[in-house]
Amino acid sequence: MQAFAYSNPASVADAVRAAGADGAKLIAGGQSLLGSMKLGLAAPDALVDLGAIADLKGITVAGGVVKIGAMTTHAAVAASAEVQKAIPALADLAGKIGDRQVRNRGTIGGSLANNDPAACYPAAVLGLGATVHTNARNIAADDFFKGLYETALAEGEVITAVSFPVPEKAGWQKFKQPASRFSIVGVFVSKGPQGVRVAVTGAGAGVFRASGLEAKLAGVVKNKATPILMVCQSGARSARSVAIAKKLGYEQAQSLAGGIGAWKSANLPVEKG
Repeated sequence: MQAFAYSNPASVADAVRAAGADGAKLIAGGQSLLGSMKLGLAAPDALVDLGAIADLKGITVAGGVVKIGAMTTHAAVAASAEVQKAIPALADLAGKIGDRQVRNRGTIGGSLANNDPAACYPAAVLGLGATVHTNARNIAADDFFKGLYETALAEGEVITAVSFPVPEKAGWQKFKQPASRFSIVGVFVSKGPQGVRVAVTGAGAGVFRASGLEAKLAGVVKNKATPILMVCQSGARSARSVAIAKKLGYEQAQSLAGGIGAWKSANLPVEKG
């Protein structure tokens, strides 16, 4: 690792000025940048540390929006009772990033600015239709991610916070790499103010929306008023299936025990689609 200058500004304005110098690079939690520097993949002349800027830390929930400061750590998001209540899937995602060291040093702003193609936070931001706030503007999630390690951020632009609209429901699941816990593939699904959104990370050059799956899920949501029949071999299993269906919103779900044979004997009409 080569020698470099180091500054620790106390305000966003000072950080922007320092980042404007030739060869300077912003550093948040350093979980990706420092490793790249050690491997010789990055060699900035100066590091501008955002860690001392109090305005970039914290979580607020108001008006149906969860707003998280850019320098808030993954551990803080995971432990936040407000996030757990408003968007449980977001807290769950944060709590499964990397290991304890990564969660206590890594930040949401740093993760988004780096835009690793297997990172978890980009899926939450895109899957929830969040807004990325910077010192200069507000960027919609659909406009922020541009490709492999590439975002809409201009040189020296600083992420200050991220706003997540609280969804009606949301879920997150990933198949993780055992050592790094990065997503081999991860999927964030939500139904909220912007409709049904599905974001996938780890399965391409960058996070992306699965538009075909969104359309299918949107159709399912619209058709939940349609009666459905849960056909199972045993009565107990049928009852459990109906309970799960109603929990998912299918209020007119009914059961039929006896399996396919019972269904055929009942001579029930079938509506396709």
